[in-house]
Amino acid sequence: MRRYVAAIDQGTTSSRCIVFDRSGRVIGVAQREHEQIFPRPGWVEHDPETIWRNIEFVLEAVLDRVGIGPRDLAAVGVTNQRETTVVWDRATGVPIHNAIVWQDTRTDRLCVELGGEFGPTRYQDRTGLPLSTYFAGPKVRWILDHVPGARERAQAGELCFGTIDSWVLWRLTGLHITDVTNASRTLLMDLRALRWDRRICAEIGVPEAMLPRIRSSSEVYGEIAAGPLAGVPVAGILGDQQAATFGQACLSPGEAKNTYGTGNFMLLNTGTTPVPSKHGLLTTVCYQLGAQPAVYALEGSIAVTGSLVQWLRDNLGIIHSADEIEPLAGSVPDNGGAYIVPAFSGLFAPRWRPDARGVIAGLTRYVNRAHLARAVLESTAFQTCEVMDAMRADAESQRMRLELTTLKVDGGMVGNDLLMQFQSDILDVPVVRPVVNETTALGAAYAAGLAVGFWSGTDDIRANWAADKIWRPTMSAADRAAYLANWNKAVERTYNWV
Repeated sequence: MRRYVAAIDQGTTSSRCIVFDRSGRVIGVAQREHEQIFPRPGWVEHDPETIWRNIEFVLEAVLDRVGIGPRDLAAVGVTNQRETTVVWDRATGVPIHNAIVWQDTRTDRLCVELGGEFGPTRYQDRTGLPLSTYFAGPKVRWILDHVPGARERAQAGELCFGTIDSWVLWRLTGLHITDVTNASRTLLMDLRALRWDRRICAEIGVPEAMLPRIRSSSEVYGEIAAGPLAGVPVAGILGDQQAATFGQACLSPGEAKNTYGTGNFMLLNTGTTPVPSKHGLLTTVCYQLGAQPAVYALEGSIAVTGSLVQWLRDNLGIIHSADEIEPLAGSVPDNGGAYIVPAFSGLFAPRWRPDARGVIAGLTRYVNRAHLARAVLESTAFQTCEVMDAMRADAESQRMRLELTTLKVDGGMVGNDLLMQFQSDILDVPVVRPVVNETTALGAAYAAGLAVGFWSGTDDIRANWAADKIWRPTMSAADRAAYLANWNKAVERTYNWV
């Protein structure tokens, strides 16, 4: 009996496999981290072969822990860090370069060159995205320009490009495919036609012969060829933030969620029409279920939130483990006047300043390690507030109905009560954490399960969602305004650094 659905969640810092039952409850989890490679300042890479070995490990480990086999699984879904770019040999499957991670900034000059007289908005009307180091297209171009012989091999059809979902699907099934959500993060896809844009591919310098086929987010793509899940159909693919939106049951226009991970990502469902942003947000595909029309979203992408906690731990040694930050930050009543703006990779939404670099502002002799720990957490809430303000402004300009009465949250940082309370205070709305916090993997599982009839429809997803904890605002309007004014002053000091 096919009692469960599994999700492979390949993230920025680790790979996981999670098994869910019909109610969306977690039955078992296996996880393994991979190395973050920093060849130069601003460069971030992963080893694709290590990622694949880790996926093989977690697939076997989760089955052993739960005590089930492939015959117990109705389907497998895949969700992934989105813009991270892999190029590999079509015949051997061997990558020709390390994966270039979404945080990497090595293509900054290339993006300026590609913008030319039009600037960063050159392709935004067709792709929904500004020209930025964030997206995959320029990363592919960089690999083709810097690996000897790569361009000629790509033009001859000997190389495959893919975001991490494509890499994982290739190793699982031998198929070279991606879904609409991941394709929409490459700067190479026409957002409305849902196909590769030939002109943009030519101008950026990415041969069409190396591109995967674009499919919907929920359909049977093929069966796993070998390994512990051999014979199980892969039936869902969603980029991680779209998967979290789906897992949070944000299925109607106007519903929004915020994921707190390595970075923060807020998505607002805008329905079946893509909404262009005038306030620094991205227009992206939210999901597509089989042959149904695609659903779109506005997204605010923040590069550094959870990874700032890692920086505090690994680079400064102020804490020894991530769970130490909350009691340390809670040992002081406020930030002591200190603000940390983590523009390690420039600033993403809504400011889009690749020239920015991180600052710590407001330092005095009074400030200690606890104040800095608190400033680290508060920076996540401040950046989220900026994105929400931009969403409200875009919604008003499009005459969309957006009444943010609550914010649904998920991700690794939502177990931090101090952060969630401050987030509620600075937004002046309740913040709601669901019972099942693994919404990214759950969204991929839902997409796969819907494709094979494990769940009958999206009403089942809505019925499974339930609130676990709610934080309500307690901060005065005057204090909120003072915090935000000081934050804005600190952010402006990051500009024009590079």
